[in-house]
Amino acid sequence: MRQTRLPLPSHMRIINNMIGKLSGIIDSFHQGHLILDVNGVGYLVFASTRTLSQIGQTGDAVSLLIDTHVREDHIHLYGFQDADEQRWFRLLTSVQGVGVKAGLAILSVCSPQDISLAIAAQDKTPITRADGVGPKLASRILLELKNKVGELDFTPKPVKVGDMQAQAPIKASDIDNDAVQALIGLGYGRGEAYNAVMQAKSKANDNQNLQDLIKFSLRELANE
Repeated sequence: MRQTRLPLPSHMRIINNMIGKLSGIIDSFHQGHLILDVNGVGYLVFASTRTLSQIGQTGDAVSLLIDTHVREDHIHLYGFQDADEQRWFRLLTSVQGVGVKAGLAILSVCSPQDISLAIAAQDKTPITRADGVGPKLASRILLELKNKVGELDFTPKPVKVGDMQAQAPIKASDIDNDAVQALIGLGYGRGEAYNAVMQAKSKANDNQNLQDLIKFSLRELANE
């Protein structure tokens, strides 16, 4: 019997014969996913907890970028509220041992900016907050993504813990690393120490010495 191939609905944007974006009305939220009503068709879309909590409420209109994963036994759709989250999902799942479940778990507890800072500081603590991600896997993520992220075209911006604005890690010099180590010795976490040094560096001239950098970094920490 000859099969008839139905035309794809006009609301689908296709990339390499896959769904690249869906726009519709939020029908309902569930654990780890939502049902998106697109012209009367309900799509089950998996997403991070952060995305599910930020895209709106039931009945709201929303557009999600989509990654389609095809397996022998299923076709799953993964939704992202913006291109940054989608890009980091792809980067995370490119690391050996990080599947889609772990990728979404990391994005549920870390924003793209949080991950950038963690990689820059080589601080695995934020990554290990994700369900199913232990210290060994977190270390592998930091190591592998440090190289991959370095090849991408990011524009470094200042970051602030709790209100991060960075799109990518800022390269640290030897004096910066010495300042970070000094702050760690004073009891600060690696992530917050790195952030304070980068903030201090962005506000001061490039000729500051180690003592000045530590002093200005402590000021940044005091103002947080």
